Amino acid sequence: MKKTYKIEVDCANCANLMEDAARKTAGVANATVNFMTQKLIVEFAEGQDPKTVMANVLAACKKIEPDSEIFL
Repeated sequence: MKKTYKIEVDCANCANLMEDAARKTAGVANATVNFMTQKLIVEFAEGQDPKTVMANVLAACKKIEPDSEIFL
């Protein structure tokens, strides 16, 4: 399952770091951040609960870029 989330990030480098953090999160099959449109597209692994996984993605992204936001 794929879902798109609106994000708020200040720089392209931070967006790349957020993308890497999201991809490494358990339960995420793939993740893409588009800095220009301020969107995060997450493909969840089979059988994963999107709410639980996104809470972990948000925590991972906040460690890298505390000012970033993902609107769940």
